[in-house]
Amino acid sequence: MFSYRHGFHAGNHADVLKHTVLIQLLAYLNQKPTPYMVIDTHAGAGLYQLDSDYANKSGEASDGIAKLWERKDLPPAIAEYVALVRAMNPAGKLRHYPGSPFIAEQCMRSEDRLRLFELHSTDAKLLLENVRKLEAHAAANGIKHRGKRIAAERTDGFAALKALLPPPSRRGLVLIDPPYENKDDYRKVKLALEDAQKRFASGTYAVWYPVLSRLDSQQLPERLKRGAQSDWLQVTLSVGAAADADGRGLNASGMFILNPPWTLEATLRECLPWLTQTLARERSAQFMLTTGSAAKPIKVSE
Repeated sequence: MFSYRHGFHAGNHADVLKHTVLIQLLAYLNQKPTPYMVIDTHAGAGLYQLDSDYANKSGEASDGIAKLWERKDLPPAIAEYVALVRAMNPAGKLRHYPGSPFIAEQCMRSEDRLRLFELHSTDAKLLLENVRKLEAHAAANGIKHRGKRIAAERTDGFAALKALLPPPSRRGLVLIDPPYENKDDYRKVKLALEDAQKRFASGTYAVWYPVLSRLDSQQLPERLKRGAQSDWLQVTLSVGAAADADGRGLNASGMFILNPPWTLEATLRECLPWLTQTLARERSAQFMLTTGSAAKPIKVSE
């Protein structure tokens, strides 16, 4: 079993980007009444304590969510993200950080379904405990759902994805967010996305990836573009100098979205300049926004 634990990185600049995008994707899905399914292939623990030994050791949240916590000039999309994190910290102090499963659960409606997978033994155990707490809280507040609204399982998310596509309602979002500690994850992401498009071409797919000097990392976005059968959007955020090949000192990350909402590009173009300036560690901080499809030319904004 690999040693990667997301608790070490919770709330960092990469999470800020990933979760800002995730909230916008879910908000768009909520505009239509038909239920949808969210699948998180690498869910982690779901919820993190920023005063834990892991988080304190890295201090990465101080370069991410902590820089936004007291700001009064947040762009609308960033304000939505910060408000959701605040909901997890009712006392007002930044202590808890929601991972993607808790971000999704807060945005989804009662009729929507959330399917979570995590292979790391410790994080999978924590994820199951956190999901049980969510369900208990809902029951205590008289919230009843038809069927299993949230299901979490300790298993390989890449393998589990095949059995869930297409979802019964033919509406869904798949988040693919492996640790990339094993370089084979780059290959698995590409293959998983190609297979998923064959099973569920109209689904929205969001892939997070680190921007590293490692060749696999550099090549992944172009490989995903070549395999795209529909519109796509790529966004990267760099807060400073590049990390080394093993990801130490990660300073940049990206999201690749297949079938993005038509509103997403404009929303990101509005908030990314502010976010880049606010999270910058040095003057080389920058963002890139690229869109295209299998049939359209690429358009780049920086």
